Amino acid sequence: MQLVIISGLSGSGKSVALAVLEDAAYYCVDNLPASLLIETVAFLRNAGYERLAVTVDARSGPALAELPSAALGLRAQGVDVRLLVLDAKNDALIRRFSETRRRHPLAHDQLTLDESIARERELLAEVMEIGHRIDTSELAPNALRAWIKEFIASDRSGMTLLFESFGFKQGIPLDADLVFDVRSLPNPFYDPQLRSLTGLDAPVVAFLDALPEAAALLADIGDFVARWLPSFVRDNRAYLTVALGCTGGQHRSVYFAERLARRFRPAAPVLVRHRQLARP
Repeated sequence: MQLVIISGLSGSGKSVALAVLEDAAYYCVDNLPASLLIETVAFLRNAGYERLAVTVDARSGPALAELPSAALGLRAQGVDVRLLVLDAKNDALIRRFSETRRRHPLAHDQLTLDESIARERELLAEVMEIGHRIDTSELAPNALRAWIKEFIASDRSGMTLLFESFGFKQGIPLDADLVFDVRSLPNPFYDPQLRSLTGLDAPVVAFLDALPEAAALLADIGDFVARWLPSFVRDNRAYLTVALGCTGGQHRSVYFAERLARRFRPAAPVLVRHRQLARP
């Protein structure tokens, strides 16, 4: 059986994620208490279901603390468990709640929206550490749907390496495990012929390929990741997100993410994401 557990902050896109999995023919359960996870999986497994998706989040209350051990127990039973955790920056969450006029699940007379989000982060802290995080702060719904489809289709034969480009102007992504700054390199943005292009386009690739300092920095970052990758594997991580940042997230960081992905594909399952190119 394949089980996808969706967790994360209220307003971060869990409903979008569950809808994607429902469209992919998963049997879906929303707001399942963490204490009922093992029992529910056993029931549905015996009923012949092979793909199940559930949302388990702070609405479970104190029982949420049982989720990490339940996931480990199910893996020991041979279930392919994938834990997806959706996150977003506070200002994005506040904006979404304001736009939808919905009440935060933890909000009450003694807690403001800001305080409710902070409390939810506390409850989810341990889950955030063991799941594959996606920062949805700046993502269009279609980009989030595409990233979730990549997540469920990814190879689970080993730890998945995810190379993610971003722009420092928009802030460091919350889901980054390792962050590298490539802003010291010449910026193609200042070449009028390259400004409207991205690091996926051949002229930008040729521009950066011709820079000895770009080759040196690329080799240094790749060697660092290669050297420490076994340590992350020993830590039983399912995913490692390596974030590459430049000023706007359009040229240099995109180029570096693609080049590093090409280097590591023969050795490990690899995903690539370009955060600023996925913005609405």
